[in-house]
Amino acid sequence: MKIGIIGSGAMGRYFAAQFVKLGHAVSIANSRGPASLQQVASDTGAEAVTVEEATRDKNVIIVSIPQKNVPDLPKHLFAHLPKDVPVIDTCNYYPDIRDGVIPELERSGIDSLWVQQQLGISVVKVFNSITAESIAVLGRPKGDKDRIALAVSCDDAGAKEVAFGLVIALGFDPFNVGTIAQSWKQQPGSSIYCRDLKLEEIKKRVLAMGDDWSAQRDAIRTKHSADMALIIVDYAAYLKSLRD
Repeated sequence: MKIGIIGSGAMGRYFAAQFVKLGHAVSIANSRGPASLQQVASDTGAEAVTVEEATRDKNVIIVSIPQKNVPDLPKHLFAHLPKDVPVIDTCNYYPDIRDGVIPELERSGIDSLWVQQQLGISVVKVFNSITAESIAVLGRPKGDKDRIALAVSCDDAGAKEVAFGLVIALGFDPFNVGTIAQSWKQQPGSSIYCRDLKLEEIKKRVLAMGDDWSAQRDAIRTKHSADMALIIVDYAAYLKSLRD
């Protein structure tokens, strides 16, 4: 496949390197332009391109940038995109440590619904609920007893199927959370966020959350705020807390 990646942070670089190893043609872009990506291109084997080029003639596009930067993407960036090309959203909203307060998100509370509104297209929510450290080292062959699962949410069955394939190729089991309206179940503060859980445990925890966002919203936001406070003080302690 031809894969375009927007974002050259830890996750973007990981995707670039891994999908090149898997035989895909990968292009990577960021807001600073191709000249800033020469080392990344050399390290990963991906082609450094502009943001516009990363969305052109691709089979899959991955958007992996800070949430606050989503509105800064070029307007109508995806206007030309064929409807069968999935756009994967790996973003998370961190108002306390990175993004600042985004009023619309404070009201709606569902990260990827807001991303869809900003981009003007349907997105697949996946790869947001695993740390860069874990995704780099925890991929396992199918059937391995230690293989963990990743949550996937999307309104389009075809796009979700493509995302499942990418998750499997990277060494994880995909779990279908549901529609984008249900993607709050994999957001920061939820019981499956960055927990490195096996498939059956993710199923159990997602079922326990139910389908009523309004009933879970305060608890998830409170947990997210507590996590962010710990990250600011001691990131290592935060990572340890995810395993407790």
